[in-house]
Amino acid sequence: MYPRLTILFCLCLQTMSHAYEQAFPKTETGTIEVKNIPAATLIAAQSESAYFEQNGSLFRPLFRYIQANNISMTTPVEAEMQPGVMYFYMGSDASNRTLPTTDTVSVIKMPNRTVLSIGLLGSYSSKNFARGEARLRDWLSKQNQYTATGPARGIYWNGPFTVPILKRSEVHIPVAPIKQIKDRTAD
Repeated sequence: MYPRLTILFCLCLQTMSHAYEQAFPKTETGTIEVKNIPAATLIAAQSESAYFEQNGSLFRPLFRYIQANNISMTTPVEAEMQPGVMYFYMGSDASNRTLPTTDTVSVIKMPNRTVLSIGLLGSYSSKNFARGEARLRDWLSKQNQYTATGPARGIYWNGPFTVPILKRSEVHIPVAPIKQIKDRTAD
């Protein structure tokens, strides 16, 4: 019994100790916050199916791309749900390089964004994503400062070997101040 627990503990510790470059700070588990995501270069792989049906096949071309172009791994991985799109953030080692688009990977310049975010703990599943999105939509419905400007996205911080109950994720909904939107429509 104890050898198994020791091995499990070591695997967890190893998985949590990888020091990848982070594109932006994590939202604490259980916290809802409005935060700014800085402009960044991302690479993307897309599927016609839903994200949770295809995430393994979306990961492979992105991973091969960063290996072939000698790009460091970063966190988090970002995902659109329908259709499934997986995004990798390009780290500082690739920020000033011209990166080629391929048949399976697109290079995208993402502008600065404001999002409503909730930090989650647990497996990466459609159920956990839906639970986080519901909490954010409930928060939005009870205030009058922000409005959603696009669909929710998943933000995944841990690799595949992290124990599911220890995985950190977020759900982001892009938002804008309601006053800003009213001012634009008045012009």
